[in-house]
Amino acid sequence: MGRFLEKMASIFGSGDNLPWTDEDIIKSCEQETASEGAGLTEANDHSESIMRLAWALVHSHNPSDVQRGIAMLEASFANMMGPLQRRETLYLLAVGQFRAGDYSRSRRLVDQALQMG
Repeated sequence: MGRFLEKMASIFGSGDNLPWTDEDIIKSCEQETASEGAGLTEANDHSESIMRLAWALVHSHNPSDVQRGIAMLEASFANMMGPLQRRETLYLLAVGQFRAGDYSRSRRLVDQALQMG
């Protein structure tokens, strides 16, 4: 019975079960973005590396990384053409806002992403 209650608590309990990144992952993404920004790869690869860096930043334990990731995503959102890219950006913005403690904005962003289908 005790094991069952532990499982139920883990399912319904509060807590942040999103993945976390560390500074090694962020540094790796920053190096990838910098080398691609130097013209070593195609523009499409560069936008993908920026999204990977933004993903790593909003999943960081460091609040300043999270804020930097939010700023990157907000700046790139206007340039996103496809609905999949826009939905992914909204989701990452929601993660960033959640990690920053702005839960109501996070919820609005998730709802907006879900409405995109």
